[in-house]
Amino acid sequence: MSASSQANGQASAGQLAESLLAFWADGGVDAMLLDEPVDRIAAGRIAPPVRQVAAPQLATSRSAAQPDIAAALEQARLMAAAAADLDALVAAIAAFEGCPLRHEGAASQAVVYRGNPAAPLMVIGEGPGADEDAQGAPFVGRAGKLLDRMLAAAGLTDRVLITNTVFWRPPGNRTPTHSEQAVCAPFLERMVGLVQPKMLLLVGGASAKSLLNRDEGILSLRGRWFEWRSADGSMELPALPTLHPAFLLRQPGAKKRAWSDLLTLTERLDRPDRPL
Repeated sequence: MSASSQANGQASAGQLAESLLAFWADGGVDAMLLDEPVDRIAAGRIAPPVRQVAAPQLATSRSAAQPDIAAALEQARLMAAAAADLDALVAAIAAFEGCPLRHEGAASQAVVYRGNPAAPLMVIGEGPGADEDAQGAPFVGRAGKLLDRMLAAAGLTDRVLITNTVFWRPPGNRTPTHSEQAVCAPFLERMVGLVQPKMLLLVGGASAKSLLNRDEGILSLRGRWFEWRSADGSMELPALPTLHPAFLLRQPGAKKRAWSDLLTLTERLDRPDRPL
């Protein structure tokens, strides 16, 4: 090999090495070799130091850990029982301090009901949202407007009273908890007793599972007749779960199932003695 060819080869190798080093540098590599070899297998056998984590302090009392649901429930029963009419019941709910939602999610007022106080049908949803919290009435937002259109199409506009399982907005419009629904249940049952409807339409899974004490999802429960019973067993009514209008806004293809439920309900409402 001539001297010029050898020089050209060395220059080409140098340029290649320089280019390769520049590539690794761009990739974040800042060292090619360590001063001493490292046995990675042996290093893997060494347990990492245990990080000390301070133990959480336990609540010193029941009231610090969770609200006293039993006391709130008893208060709700007494206040509900004392309400002689719907106006008195609305005032009792507004004065009730036992539901945590009153101090967590609600920005303004209790959201109790809207509609006909002597309705043959009670529509019971989940809980108020932002629009309902602002206006003080249930189902007045987008989902409520869809519900109203569906009820109108079924000829039920003036034949319903609409309410929810809880009367204050859950934070972030989350599903109300079982305990939140439980402390509101005496007021809801008293409302049923005052209105004396012929049947209930349970809108959405949270409503259906709470009032019927069932674990199935709404897609399993909807369209099937159940018997709702009050806690003391003094009232019993046919109840039909259906899809929540908020779900229908997200899944328009499911509207035909909700419409089928309304037709089933209307037929039974008009002919209550007809067997299923």
